[in-house]
Amino acid sequence: MKRILVVEDEESIRELICLNLEKTGFTVLGAGTGEEAVEIFTREGSSIDVILLDIMLPGISGLQVCKQVRQLSSTVGIIMLTAKTQEMDKISGLMLGADDYVTKPFSVSELMARVDAIYRRVAMSGGGQTSTLHYGPFEMNLKSRVLRKNGDPVELTQVEYQIMELFLKNPDTVLDRMEILKSIWGENYYGDDKIIDVNIRRLRMKIEEEPSRPRHITTVWGVGYRFKA
Repeated sequence: MKRILVVEDEESIRELICLNLEKTGFTVLGAGTGEEAVEIFTREGSSIDVILLDIMLPGISGLQVCKQVRQLSSTVGIIMLTAKTQEMDKISGLMLGADDYVTKPFSVSELMARVDAIYRRVAMSGGGQTSTLHYGPFEMNLKSRVLRKNGDPVELTQVEYQIMELFLKNPDTVLDRMEILKSIWGENYYGDDKIIDVNIRRLRMKIEEEPSRPRHITTVWGVGYRFKA
């Protein structure tokens, strides 16, 4: 069963989103405040696949909710709803573990497509291949979807996991930014390609000894990134 938590304080917008999600087969839970969202996720988080989370909320903000949710789960998909003027909030949300963001005002069809893409990514974690990827100090189990470095598990969000899987399948290869974007977010992604750079920053903080002087994920200026042991 597909379950999604919609966190939006404007009731009319929340009802519109919930109605359209229900039409596409989701079981929808709604929350109007950050506190309510955290309470619902604490109680039912294991059954929730995706969270649609507005940044501007009464009480604790969507960014704070994102942070608390990520402390409870690295696998739930999180899409932030942001205003066009909230550029720094977009980056902050991604750095806190959000998988994607949608800018208001948005079309319902775009929002549904983005939710579906995140859901499919989360659903992939339930099964799949049984093989393991090895490269240098890294080992990735494609069934359990766990990355280890020198035997120690590295906790990743779904997006971070997919980027690392792409790197491990293409070691010592320069991947251009558009190639990464299309592989992870899909051919019809509407958002800013800056989302790649933010996720690379997050990954470096998790796998590099010195994130400011990366050894494993290096930048190829004007092109993209190379992964090496």
